[in-house]
Amino acid sequence: MTSRYAQLAFTPTIRQLQEQWGSRELYTRLDEGDERNHRMSARETSFIEVRDSFYMATVSETGWPYVQHRGGPEGFLRVLDESTLAFADFKGNRQYMSAGHLQHNDRVALFLMDYTRRRRLKIMGHASRVELSDGSLMNKVIDSAYPADVQWGTLIKVEAFDWNCPQHITPRFTEPEIEAMVQPLHDEINRLRTLLSKNGSAL
Repeated sequence: MTSRYAQLAFTPTIRQLQEQWGSRELYTRLDEGDERNHRMSARETSFIEVRDSFYMATVSETGWPYVQHRGGPEGFLRVLDESTLAFADFKGNRQYMSAGHLQHNDRVALFLMDYTRRRRLKIMGHASRVELSDGSLMNKVIDSAYPADVQWGTLIKVEAFDWNCPQHITPRFTEPEIEAMVQPLHDEINRLRTLLSKNGSAL
């Protein structure tokens, strides 16, 4: 058995290039052992549940790839079970690129990034549209506290996933993360201001 991700991603041409450029031996370990990287564990679930964005790639009927950014409140990409993801699709610029592609080819590839900790989770799956009338699913993905119009839901049956190394992932920080890092500096400034004020000095 093998890594399910390697089964899907490493086509014969790719394996040939790995041989040519000397990396095939490195990846032979993915062809060994029980089948894996196809059922999400607690590690993948906990990572997904705190993401507030991801990138999703689709392919048109003419063969051109397209990558779309999806954003929302933290955890808007829901883990329904070990092999199923879902999210509410918000109304945007109404180009319907991904929606159109999925009518011809339901394959998707997702990149989920944690820039702060330089981690990246790649997911391959099959996506399908879920109408708003399907309350059994939509009630699980709609966040009534988030101010956005939901057009439909998207269900993803996960085929495989893989974690990337942190190489070349530039650390980036969110506004709340930066505020938490500089808060001790603000506290110290306020303490010193108070101390100077008590001593009859001012900045």
